[in-house]
Amino acid sequence: MYNTLKLSSICSVMLLMYSGFMFIMSCLFMMNNSCLFIEWVVLNLSSCSMKMSIVIDNISLSFSSIVCLISGCVMMFSSSYMSNDMFLNRFIWLVMLFVLSMNMLIFISSLPALLLGWDGLGIVSFILVIYYQNNKSLGAGMLTILANRIGDVMILVSIGILVILGYWDIMVIEEFLLSLHLSLCILIAGMTKSAQMPFSSWLPAAMAAPNPVSALVHSSTLVTAGVFLLVRFFPILEKWDLFSPLLLMISVCTMFMAGVGANYENDLKKIVALSTLSQLGMMMMSLALGLPMLTIFHLYTHALFKALLFLCVGVIIHSSASNQDIRLMNMLYYQLPLTSSCMNIANMSLCGGLFLSGFYSKDLILELSLFNSTSLFMIMMIFLSVILTITYSMRLLFISVCNMNKGVSFHSKGDLNIYFNFSMLVLSLAAITFGAMLQYFFMEFELNFFLLSYWQKKAVLGVIVIRVFISMMLCKSFYSKKHTKKHSFLSLMWFLVPLSTYPFVKFSVMTSTYILKSVDCGWVEILGGQGGFSTVMSFSKINQIVQFKLFNFLIMFMVVLMIITYFIFM
Repeated sequence: MYNTLKLSSICSVMLLMYSGFMFIMSCLFMMNNSCLFIEWVVLNLSSCSMKMSIVIDNISLSFSSIVCLISGCVMMFSSSYMSNDMFLNRFIWLVMLFVLSMNMLIFISSLPALLLGWDGLGIVSFILVIYYQNNKSLGAGMLTILANRIGDVMILVSIGILVILGYWDIMVIEEFLLSLHLSLCILIAGMTKSAQMPFSSWLPAAMAAPNPVSALVHSSTLVTAGVFLLVRFFPILEKWDLFSPLLLMISVCTMFMAGVGANYENDLKKIVALSTLSQLGMMMMSLALGLPMLTIFHLYTHALFKALLFLCVGVIIHSSASNQDIRLMNMLYYQLPLTSSCMNIANMSLCGGLFLSGFYSKDLILELSLFNSTSLFMIMMIFLSVILTITYSMRLLFISVCNMNKGVSFHSKGDLNIYFNFSMLVLSLAAITFGAMLQYFFMEFELNFFLLSYWQKKAVLGVIVIRVFISMMLCKSFYSKKHTKKHSFLSLMWFLVPLSTYPFVKFSVMTSTYILKSVDCGWVEILGGQGGFSTVMSFSKINQIVQFKLFNFLIMFMVVLMIITYFIFM
């Protein structure tokens, strides 16, 4: 066990050092406005040349820095959280392979080579989701891998389309005859990987993985890969007329559905997963508004405070005897003061609290949604989704942290684990300071000047503040003992979960049952083993009867012949 703990600590230190180096390099590249492009030929087929290309710019370097920072903290967190696991060494190598796949996705700009990172994320995420090897984990893993295979197929179709051009590099693709088909395939691939409607059901199901995996997968790696792919392809996607309205409608529906579902969910990890789904919808919405750099900015800030929130949730579950029901974990502020404080920082940043990292990105996205030419209905849906974000964040805070104790009275908790405290404090510092720091780097490329009226400017902050007070007033009604059909509809993500699983399972089960009864247990048995056995048995019985009767006849014939012979010769 000492060796595995030592291995996880070494990996954590290496990732944190690499993150610091990448952050310094990204600052240098950003200040000098430089980009490094490396390309070499792997294979030549007639006029089509397969090349391996690596792009090193401010986006790839800064994204890699954020991913490795979160991975280092998660690895340090895992040193204690997974210390009792028999296969901790294997778990560490899987997480490192996952980080490697994400870095390959970030730096590679050639579409066939990008499949190395894209498929690597899908395969390793499936292995990590089924890590505990039970029926629930296997079902969640199958749903995850099958939903993501749709995106993999779309990437393969995109490669087939780009064969016509003779090259696959993302950075130099221009408009051509099949640009619409390419844009549609890339859009579907990004939607599946980032769990947009109607591919949203796999994201809460993937919570069957260990909590450190959830902190890494659902903050900065797997779920953001689709957003990052669309940002890379944005120059070709924005030329498609239907891209912006289609993506805007899908992303806003995803935001609203996830916000409503989180308000009726009682599983702590699924609430955080649905909040991730809501923020992914916001990233897609900002991309639909034509703001790719602001999308990357919100992706970074969201990764920091969401990883912090997952780590706090992991500490709470670990300290509550593996209980995930928020109705049974109360008065945490008195027993886990540091964890509760870090959780409040992450929650406030998620709500867009003043001067936290989430405030700088979310406030700009909401203001620019008012500034751009968007329909009034979409504006109302966007602000309603933001209000729902505040509602489920306050609900989580009041029920799990500040409410009266309903859990096990003799179970004690404490903030005495140095691995937990170090990981949470590092991410808390990043969630507080990185928003203001990253704004200076990204916004000079995206925004020059935009003008809002006085009421539009105050509406963004006013909606947030008013909703916080309303949530505090309604905190007693957050806990509902009745479970009606409305609760089932809203907590199951508008029945998206059963619709994504049961129809396909029912079709396959009914088909296999029919084949079993009509083929395996039907004519195959009649003409095969059972039928042949019955036929042989029937013939053998007839033969036995005939032989028995013939034997009796011969005996009687012999006896009669002997009697006749005796009387003749006497």
